[in-house]
Amino acid sequence: MQRDAILTQLGYAPNDALLSQLERIENNTHGYDKISKHIMDLHDTLKIDGSFVAMSNTNDCFKIKIEARSPELAEEAHAKIKHFSDKFKVIVNKLDNKDTYYIVGFDK
Repeated sequence: MQRDAILTQLGYAPNDALLSQLERIENNTHGYDKISKHIMDLHDTLKIDGSFVAMSNTNDCFKIKIEARSPELAEEAHAKIKHFSDKFKVIVNKLDNKDTYYIVGFDK
């Protein structure tokens, strides 16, 4: 998938800085080529619950942000992330005391 299309799908307006950040994320995410499509699918799936995938402002990786409108939807979003991680062998790290995960990469 083209970088412009990825940024657009994630809700960004492509520009040189974002394209550069996305390239760093791609290079920093182990096995990115194997999981990129699944990351975009997860983003679309999570939107239903009010959650999303975005580019991290502090690390060169994607983050998953849960902003569900209810505890039930938040729980459902966590379950979707667990399913995504298990099914596609993607390593995600949950931040302590936050509803945020970082996508680390493909688990060999």
